[in-house]
Formats: sequence, C-alpha cells, structure tokens
Amino acid sequence: MGFVAVAQTSQENIFRFQAKGNPIITHKFTADPAAMVKGDTLWLYAGHDFEGGQKGYKMKDWLVYSTTDLKNWNEYPVPLKITDFTWAKSGDAYAGHVVERNGKYYWYISTNWSGIGVAVADRPEGPFKDALGKPLLTNKDSFASSHSWATIDPAVFIDTDGQTWLFWGNRECYYAKLKENMIEIDDEIKRINFKDFNFTEAPWVHTYRGKYYLSYATGFPEKIEYAMADKIEGPYTSKVF
Repeated sequence: MGFVAVAQTSQENIFRFQAKGNPIITHKFTADPAAMVKGDTLWLYAGHDFEGGQKGYKMKDWLVYSTTDLKNWNEYPVPLKITDFTWAKSGDAYAGHVVERNGKYYWYISTNWSGIGVAVADRPEGPFKDALGKPLLTNKDSFASSHSWATIDPAVFIDTDGQTWLFWGNRECYYAKLKENMIEIDDEIKRINFKDFNFTEAPWVHTYRGKYYLSYATGFPEKIEYAMADKIEGPYTSKVF
C-alpha cells in the first residue's frame, strides 16, 4: 500500500494520510488530477472511479486533497457530485479544473455528453454548488465535432493581463474567453489547429519565459505532446519531433 492512515478528525471529517511514493493516493481510484497552489498549500482536485468490478467507468463525484509538503495529505469530504448538476443527464463526473478568481473558487467539470459545467465555492475545499443551473458549454459549442463526447476536459488559464481563457475538447481543441464573472463565455469560440497537431483530448496551457505552452494527450494508448506560441491564440508550433 502507498499510504499510512494516521488520523481521522470527527470535528472536520478530514482524512489524513502519508504518501509513500507514486502513486500518492492508493486507497481510492482517482483520475484526471488538477493542481492549484494557494499560499504554502497545494490543492489537488481529482475524479473518482468507484470500486466493485463494474464494466467501464463509474464516476459520480469529485475529490479534493491538500498538502504543504507533498508527503502529508488531507482528504476532505466529497465537495461536488454529478447530481449537483441537475441538467447533467449523462450522470458522468469526468475531468475538471479549479481556479481562484476574486476570492471565489471555480470548478469547471466534464459530464461526458451533457457538456461542461461550472461550480463555485467560498473555500478551496468546498463545498461547491452549480453556478449556472445549466451547462456552460454543450456539444453545439464544439462546432467542428459530431461525436457526443466532444465537449469535455475543460482547463482554465488566467493570463498576465487578467483575461481568463477556457480550453476544452476531444479530437478538436477549442478555446474561448471567459467574462470577468467566470461563468459566461465572452466573444466567439475558436479552434486551434496547426501542422503536426495530433490532438486527442485534455488541453492544458501554461507560460514559461514569455512563451505559451499547450500540452495535450494524443493517440492510444495516450501520451503527452506539446506546442509553443508567442501568443495564447497562436500560431502554435509542435515541439514533438
């Protein structure tokens, strides 16, 4: 086993454990991790696949963890469930990403074919609640796609000028600006495409030394590739040779 349980506080319902290497979490089936740093704390948000020998995925909620030293971890009560999104008829709690903006925490989530939603909380550990009561994006917004799971894997990036961008997609990579309120699309939805762009899913954007990096999953079994650009909207150049 990769962990040692050391305490369970009934007052806060926080489960504490120690990581003993990789994987850091072995007492639950987790997937699609996304990290956020707040002060001296690393917050880790993950999907959760149920146990029980079922066929395929059975993902009905999301989990949240925190650490200040990458060894000692806290697991909090389940902060968000797929049933918190009454419009999510697919019933699938797929990949998501959490960011902080203006003192609030926004969790952008996938629901398979029901679209992308957004939840909000006052604290990084939640609880989160549906911020819109409807999808932020549906398959109609993924204009170059025809398959039912096109609108998945949201990732948010806040640029140095304060503009927030949302990336998502399966088979095609889409992006759009978010309004200041973080729950509305601002302006038109666009698609990224460039030479040698073999995009499957899971876009992720970060900057380093003035360059924009777009990382993504490609192929099957999936592997990670990346591209670089001088501006967030590109043009991007593949860096996989």
